[in-house]
Amino acid sequence: MTDQQTRVAIVTGASKGIGAAIAKRLAQDGIAVVVNYAKDREAADAVVAALEASGGKAISVGADIGDPAGMAILFDAAERAFGGTDILINNAAIMELSPMARVTDESFEKMMSINLGGVFRGLREGALRLRDGGRIISFSSSVVGMYQPDYGVYAATKAATEAMTHVLAKELGSRGITVNAVAPGPVETELFMTGKSEELVKTIAGMNPFGRLGQPGDIAGVVSFLAGPDSDWVSGQVIRANGGII
Repeated sequence: MTDQQTRVAIVTGASKGIGAAIAKRLAQDGIAVVVNYAKDREAADAVVAALEASGGKAISVGADIGDPAGMAILFDAAERAFGGTDILINNAAIMELSPMARVTDESFEKMMSINLGGVFRGLREGALRLRDGGRIISFSSSVVGMYQPDYGVYAATKAATEAMTHVLAKELGSRGITVNAVAPGPVETELFMTGKSEELVKTIAGMNPFGRLGQPGDIAGVVSFLAGPDSDWVSGQVIRANGGII
């Protein structure tokens, strides 16, 4: 593994929420960060400005990971700006909830293209272009295991992410590249809160032994560990960072 001060990370969906928290934590760890965004350039640029103000190195790069060319754009940008990539964080995702009988083809295809297709292409690009001793960290969800109504397609994309994580870890081990996934429980982000009533949010928070929702920083700390030198012997794992909800 290269010296931590010289490592470079790509974080997809890093303009807000968990992704932004991860970008900030990795910058604190001395890692140069490619802050990916799909639409909100202003928010991504604000994250970069905050990282640079704290002495970090970062660039913002627009790319839709649901597009087949999206991941290559990010790796190309990392190579131009920093010379290569050591860490890939597959964080970007969308969540559209509906009973299975009412899921539209459009919604199904959108979640598949971003949550599954984007992650797959990230794993593929990472397998080809990460430097030896690198890290791949993808995002699953604790809904895999909870199997709640309305989460059918979303949970399916995350279950597939876990399967690919296990397989790729075995394929890349000879290069010293670890491949893991983080499966958060409910985290207080825009993605989670959208469309939920205050009463429902309180109910979900009450399901957790800690009686609260997770915060983006809770998840960023787990990612920091998996991206750092202390996780050399951790690969092919799914860490359920959910406060004990399951």
